[in-house]
Formats: sequence, C-alpha cells, structure tokens
Amino acid sequence: MASTQKEQPNITTERPPIIVVMGHIDHGKSTLLDYIRKTNVVAGEAGGITQHLSAYEVVHKDQKGVNKHITFLDTPGHEAFSAMRARGAKVADIAILVVSAEDGIKAQTLEALSAIKESKIPFIVAINKIDKPSANIEKTRNELAEKEIYTEGYGGDIPCVPISAKTGLGVPELLDMMLLVAEIAELKANLNLPAEGVVAEAHVDPKRGISATLIITNGTLKKGMCVVAGDAYAPVRAISDHTGALIEEATFSSPVRITGFSKIPAVGSSFKTASSAKSARVLIDVHCSSLAPVSPNTVVQTDVVIPLVIKADVLGTLEAIEKELAKVTHEKICWKIIQQGVGDITENDIKSASGSPDTIVLGFRVRIDDNAASLAEKLKIPVETFAIIYNITDYIEKVIKERAPKERVEESTGKIKILRVFSKAKDKQVLGGKVLEGMIATGSSIKIVRRDTEIGKGKVLELQQQKIKTNEVKEGLEFGTMIESKMEIAVGDVIEPFISVIR
Repeated sequence: MASTQKEQPNITTERPPIIVVMGHIDHGKSTLLDYIRKTNVVAGEAGGITQHLSAYEVVHKDQKGVNKHITFLDTPGHEAFSAMRARGAKVADIAILVVSAEDGIKAQTLEALSAIKESKIPFIVAINKIDKPSANIEKTRNELAEKEIYTEGYGGDIPCVPISAKTGLGVPELLDMMLLVAEIAELKANLNLPAEGVVAEAHVDPKRGISATLIITNGTLKKGMCVVAGDAYAPVRAISDHTGALIEEATFSSPVRITGFSKIPAVGSSFKTASSAKSARVLIDVHCSSLAPVSPNTVVQTDVVIPLVIKADVLGTLEAIEKELAKVTHEKICWKIIQQGVGDITENDIKSASGSPDTIVLGFRVRIDDNAASLAEKLKIPVETFAIIYNITDYIEKVIKERAPKERVEESTGKIKILRVFSKAKDKQVLGGKVLEGMIATGSSIKIVRRDTEIGKGKVLELQQQKIKTNEVKEGLEFGTMIESKMEIAVGDVIEPFISVIR
C-alpha cells in the first residue's frame, strides 16, 4: 500500500489489521485464504500474487462502503507465525480460528488456540463447511464452550462467524468482523517515522542473493533507506509489493520483499530502517553490544540452553510436563520450551525445531507422522516419544548430563606437612615431610598451602625414604624430597599433590 499522505511528524493514523488464520489441517484454512485472495484483491492483481510472498493485502468495503485494507499472513502451517512467537515478536493483530462444522474440535484446533492465547491477540472463530450436509453449527459451538472457548451467545464475547470457504457464504461477514475487531483494538501507526516491523520469511536466491519478506508495522519504507534486522542489513534499492510489482515506498501494514541482505535475517526478528549505511552500522553496533560479546581476555561462564519442542495428547498433560521439567535443574545448563502444542508431531514441529541444532522434539502419548520423521532424520533433529511422564524427566536429566559444559578441575591425591628444609638452590628445594593423607609420587604436580591459602605450585622431582630413592610414599610415612618451585617453601607449609581431570 503506497504512502502519499502528508502528516505532522507526531500524528498517528489508523493502521490496517494484520491477520493470521489458524486451525486444524483439514478444516479449510487454505480454502478460506484462497477465496479471500481471489475475490478481494484489487482488480488486475490476482494473477501475480500466487506464491509470490508469504503475506498479501486485500481490499474489502466496510459497512459504510469505504475500501479498507487487510493484510493476511499466508504461511502454510504457520511456520513464520510460530517462529515469530518463539522470538517474542508480535506481528499479527488478530487471529482467525477455523473450526469445521462437520468435525468439530480437533487436537490441532487446541494447538492453534494455545498459540493464539500465548500471543495475547484477539481472535475470531470461523465455523467453516456450513454448506456440508453433516454440518452442525450448534454442536460445534457447544464443543467450543466445552473447551472453554466461549463465543457470543454461548457464555462469552468471542466473535463467531459461520462460513463456507468453498462457496463464500459468510466470508464477507467474516471480513466485516475483522475490521470491527481491528476498530475496537484502535490500531494506530505513524507514516512519518522510519519503517519498522518483523521479518516474515527469508531465503537465498541463487541469482539475486538473499531476500526477505518484511511486514511493516509502523512508519514508511522508501528507496534509498537501509533495513537492519539484527546484524543483517540491506540497502533498499528496490521494493516489491505482494503482487511482485516494484513500488517507490510502502507503509504499515504492508508486506514487501527486499533483496540484497548481507546475511540471512532470522525469521521472526524485528527490523528497523536507517537513512544511510552509516546510520545502519550504528543500529548493528547497538544490536551486537546488546549481545554482550566476550573479550578475548575475559572468561565468562554462560549457561547452555537446550531448546525443546513438546507435543502432548491433551493440554493438561502439557502443564504436567512443564511442572516435571521445572524440577530438572543444573548450575551450568538449562532447558527452554520454544514451542508446545497438542496433537501428533508434524513437519511444522520439525521445522520449528530446525532453528537451532541443539533442539530436541519430545512427544507424550502422540505419534510422529511419516513426513515429520523423514524430515527429522534428514535434519538430524532428535525426536523422542514417551508414554510415562517421568520418563521424560529422566531423559532430559540424561541429556543435560551429556551436554553440560565440561571443565578441568584439580583433584587432590594427598596432603603432606613439611617438617624440615634442608637446602635451596635456584628453583629447587630439598625438604623433609610426612604424608598426612593419601600419597605422594615422583612427577606429581603440587599446590603449596600456607595457613589454608594456596601460595604457589610446584613439581616433585625426587623422593627418598631412608636415603633410598622411591617412586611414591604412602600415608603415615616420612620422606625426603626435591621439589621444583619458584615459591620458597617453609616448615609448617602443606603441599597437596593433585591431578587435573575433566568433569
């Protein structure tokens, strides 16, 4: 949507809503989006938009006859929406929960509902397939109420619109409801600010380089600007709208494609714009400094995070699993649920897990479908399923033990008290002592302890008992020794032989 309106710098205007459609795989999400796209795009645009971007705009006349823009996220399986949610980004303003009037509530319906609630955005229930002979709208609404989805007239205030995505029956009313919910939400933005928003998708084109689909949530994007998403940036030399047409500028809530990124920006990451490459570098520096880089001369101990994708048979089980996992703690490693839901493990779950090589997919009383299993094997993503909840805890404890960062520690093998100092020449000292604990051996590394404080280190060069050389002396025996150390050892000091081990 091009921006030509001139406004005062601090004046905000109404912003078109950004909509995401979710629900069970067979309940008509794609059919609904296809119908809306084919019947509500601006004349002449329909031929170019199919599969061009993962988001597109439609125009719908509101009840006053005014043309209103609506942006839809067209993401099969909602991978982008899941990734955005996992990164804490809010891009969709309203969700549509599609439920079949034939089949009612399914596991993926509840999974979609969980995702919507987690994102804390308003949603509308669209009861689809009302044209089918076996459709039962009342039964479906009662099922919704049983799952604590209280629609208008059934104990709640969640809008509910019966539709047929196939014939288009009720779809205009659904679009009207989207605009009404958007009006109540009072979506506002400022045309005069530099554009910002969220990365909806990114990929590498062998010929054109790295490109990304951006959803603008505020401000205006113009040619000549520079887009920055994390530490990835792109000079805006060309802007493609959702039809593939080149435009001079775009504003909220438009989906656009920009090509020429320095690296692939993370899907779901926020982007900002700068007026010049120099200003863009400042934004990148700010982003990088926020990551707290480690100085080469500084040792910082950081936690290792194990990302988890969890699927379970029912919502209550997910809560129980979370409570069990909360009991699994480690001082240097932790786990983090990046996605969870109800139903079998699908390709979308594996794709969500593919964002990090360390992610594990866990299933409880669910199966993994064949396509998901094949993709998991290809991407080398571990998938484990369980029937007993405590086995999940045991498995995570095992993984944490395996992945915990290893560190080298010094284990004491003995404790020796120095009784006499015979001689000292350069760094070598001849001493007499007694083994209080453990043993001491020729070649051992030692710590020198004075008044319970380590004051230096050294090495045992030679051991003698009764003036006869020996390789080791055990607990309770006295001996003579030659020790190499820069620290002068005194009577009363304690030396502790030690070995270095990796734990």
